[in-house]
Amino acid sequence: MAVDKKYVSVEELKKHNKPGDLWISIQGKIYNVTDWKNQHPGGDIPLLNLGGQDVTDAFIAFHPGSAWQYLDKLFTGYHLEGFEVSEVSKDYRRMASEFSKAGMFEKKEHVVIYSLCFVTLLFAAAISGVLCSENFWVHMAAGGLLGFAWVQVTYLGHDSGHYNIMTSRGFNNLAQILTGNCLTGISIAWWKWTHNAHHIAVNSLDYDPDLQHLPFFAVSSSLFQSLTSCFYGRELTFDPLSRFLVSYQHYTFYPVMCVGRINLFLQTFLLLFSNRKVPNRAMNIFGILTFWIWFPLLVSCLPNWTERVLFVFVSFCVTSIQHIQFCLNHFAANVYVGPPTGNDWFEKQTRGTIDISCSTWMDWFHGGLQFQLEHHLFPRLPRCHLRTISPLVKELCKKHNLPYRSLSFYEANVMTIKTLRDAAMQARSLIWEAVNTHG
Repeated sequence: MAVDKKYVSVEELKKHNKPGDLWISIQGKIYNVTDWKNQHPGGDIPLLNLGGQDVTDAFIAFHPGSAWQYLDKLFTGYHLEGFEVSEVSKDYRRMASEFSKAGMFEKKEHVVIYSLCFVTLLFAAAISGVLCSENFWVHMAAGGLLGFAWVQVTYLGHDSGHYNIMTSRGFNNLAQILTGNCLTGISIAWWKWTHNAHHIAVNSLDYDPDLQHLPFFAVSSSLFQSLTSCFYGRELTFDPLSRFLVSYQHYTFYPVMCVGRINLFLQTFLLLFSNRKVPNRAMNIFGILTFWIWFPLLVSCLPNWTERVLFVFVSFCVTSIQHIQFCLNHFAANVYVGPPTGNDWFEKQTRGTIDISCSTWMDWFHGGLQFQLEHHLFPRLPRCHLRTISPLVKELCKKHNLPYRSLSFYEANVMTIKTLRDAAMQARSLIWEAVNTHG
């Protein structure tokens, strides 16, 4: 006997977007995730940001096929009234299905093994340079190698955060603690917290933490309005200090990147010792303590304080290449104010990302993140496949008249500095207005 379906309107669904009353729609079926958000492996931020909407494309992007079985217990019995799928979403879902049938999400080739061997070699060379030589330049080279090891191991940590790089979830979690906390001093828990929010709300000025860098940087004059960060839950105050620093940001960008790692250390401590719920807090703290034992010990083996300071500075300068790349992928792309929306997932990813074009032999250097759009559309796809799918994504963007931006590393730097300079000039005009107004 057929049972009549019960429907809720789009407007009614939008009302269920609060922490204590959180519904989402996936393929037209309504699910109550109010309680589930606290158990969600990706954290509560993605669900809170997309609450009250259809999130089918985002769900497909971040979850393997095995995740669908867990939805039944969350089903409310309601369906979304007038549910339709856009042509862009149809093509995106078809592409994701084809990749899945081809086994591309499971085939990692030998990237993990090669990367682990390379990282081990870099760390061994850096440590040997400190312990087995008394030459100043060898010590500085060792600092550079250590910084480059941090860059490469961060790519492994990034991979492990999006999909299993090991044989089981338990070993994968262990790899995350090792590659993140123990070797780099940056908590994988902090990374997941911010990175998941970034993927969901890419280039939203008030929802994407990767664009919230006041008082040092502002990629848009919209940040001059002292927006409230919906991620941090506080105002991004554009005060006189921010106005001054932003007005010179196109000059300070690279110097700040050279010491940007200090901020990542600070953010790690602020999260791990906060009142916020942190998955595997004890393991994360243990990993961080491990880093702050071996790293200072290594630095202390250098003969004097001049070399110690320079060693650390050189290692930080090398890692700044990676920090810069992260900025190149997004700073000069389109931005917006407001929460992310689930019904234009593909469109938002294309507008908020910039690829970095490079030769095949340089893929190892960029860790797959040069294919930023491809990664954002298919975050679970191992990096070894990103170059393969790039022409397909480009063709799909062309079909739907959506941007596909791929710039050389140099061109992306120029575009980023231009974006920062444009915002800086607007900040300076505010300074002169204040001077003229108040004499």
